[in-house]
Amino acid sequence: MTTAVSPPVNLRQDAMVISLVGLAHGISHFFHMILAPLFPWIKDAFSLSYAELGLLMTVFFVISGIGQALSGFIVDKLGARAVLFFGISCLGFAALLLSSAQNYTMLLAGSMLAGVGNSVFHPSDYTLLNKKVSTARLGYAFSVHGISGNLGWATAPVFLVTIAGLTSWRTALFCAAFLPFAVLAILFVYRDLLHTEPAPHSNAHNAGVKATGSATDFLRIPAVWMCFGFFFMTAMALGGIQSFSSAGLRDMYGMKLSEATTAYTGYMLASAAGMLWGGFLAAKTSQHDRTITLAFSFAGIFSLILASGVVNVPIAIILMAAIGFGSGVAGPSRDLLIRAAAPKNATGRVYGVVYSGLDSGLAVAPLIFGAIMDAHHPSWIFVCIGVFQVLAILTAVNVGTKTRALAV
Repeated sequence: MTTAVSPPVNLRQDAMVISLVGLAHGISHFFHMILAPLFPWIKDAFSLSYAELGLLMTVFFVISGIGQALSGFIVDKLGARAVLFFGISCLGFAALLLSSAQNYTMLLAGSMLAGVGNSVFHPSDYTLLNKKVSTARLGYAFSVHGISGNLGWATAPVFLVTIAGLTSWRTALFCAAFLPFAVLAILFVYRDLLHTEPAPHSNAHNAGVKATGSATDFLRIPAVWMCFGFFFMTAMALGGIQSFSSAGLRDMYGMKLSEATTAYTGYMLASAAGMLWGGFLAAKTSQHDRTITLAFSFAGIFSLILASGVVNVPIAIILMAAIGFGSGVAGPSRDLLIRAAAPKNATGRVYGVVYSGLDSGLAVAPLIFGAIMDAHHPSWIFVCIGVFQVLAILTAVNVGTKTRALAV
């Protein structure tokens, strides 16, 4: 009697969890762009200024940043699944509220509710991935997680603008509301795969961090705040790309709108490809800060070349893609670097605080880069992007050094 060969341990479960969490993350990033593509219609409908439109985005990321830091504690207390379901529901109701808005106050309320919904995803997602996916496959899991977010960013403008152009902006938002509810239904069907036990009170630590009794003791770990700084710097660079890279390229290189859009799309697609490759790199090494250093070094160099204005339009478009690829490669290593610095039973709290740096950077970046554009210095956009990437390298190296020292 022959014994059947068993499949690789947890392969199917790992694939399902990674797919479900990636789907949820894609919806989160879709809602980062729930209003911006519709600004031309909303501006006319309510006679708003650009400052008022910008405030809608700032409110979203401020609420999300504050909520993200707090939701990590709730994830550790209640488990990731319930918190994730709550966040997805908030996104659906936010889109319904925005689609029926009759004044600017209702738009602000809808943006705030969307920010609340968005705040839970990183603490929930990373808790699920760290607890439910085999350690050997975490690099691939973080890669898929990042790619799904980029696809959410890329899909939202196409979805919303197409429907708004054919019907109205209200219909576009109403249709968008069905997406999170559909995702919630899928996750509910597979809810058993997403069950995690709440974190116990004792704080056994990774990386040699001493055990402590308080739920906030992880805030004393310097590496946690260095991770926060890392996310803030990378978000500042990303905010510059998202908000004003197209306008900067048009001013510097005389690009047509279609060419500038192609450059931005190239950045996003190359970033997704970089995350895919970065997942394989992250799975084969523990020196994650070194991967980040190489990836952001090349991205920073390409940003400075782009800022010089010495290349032609086709090369400028290629350089934008190269910047995106370098940034994408660093993504999975970034997430594993944070995991190594996090106390074992404070995963949600650590990711909540650390990822609030992302929302903080995305809230501040439009103000800085907008002032640069108002001062008619488009080349500074890409200089600042390169500078923020270099600063991100310094924080990553610091985190890696401290984590390895504690592990000895």
